[in-house]
Amino acid sequence: MSRILLTIFVCLLSIPAYAGSCYSNAEAEAEQGIRIHSELMVIGLNCQAIGARHGLNLYGAYKRFTVDHAAVIQQYEKILLKHYAKSGGKPEAKLNKLRTDFANKISKDAANLRPDVFCSKYAPRITKASAMDSQDLRKWASTFYKSHPVSKPLCDG
Repeated sequence: MSRILLTIFVCLLSIPAYAGSCYSNAEAEAEQGIRIHSELMVIGLNCQAIGARHGLNLYGAYKRFTVDHAAVIQQYEKILLKHYAKSGGKPEAKLNKLRTDFANKISKDAANLRPDVFCSKYAPRITKASAMDSQDLRKWASTFYKSHPVSKPLCDG
């Protein structure tokens, strides 16, 4: 009997340590989707004037992208909120921090480059994203790049 209790106790102790320490494929895709959305916002804001000179409304394109893909973005948020809830704390605060961290990272790129250089490098992402349907967006978000790793390892990888 004591052996069974010890086994149960050990199992219960390991759950909090494991919960939230890695991502499922869906959680990793959700993080990448939130990264894409956050980066597009910063690009749209930073490249408004340069885009306008070329007849492009990049921030408007970002806003249309957000409306067109609202269901996918909301699904990604729900997936991450559920993941963060497993690890305790404040899930919404964790999601907001994630978005802020992504926005800050690309904002640093914008600050370190001349505006025309930054926009020529990053503005095409808005054009690319604007042409996507939800399936294309999910495929993009589920493609993991070594240069943009997700913040946690994959549980099954």
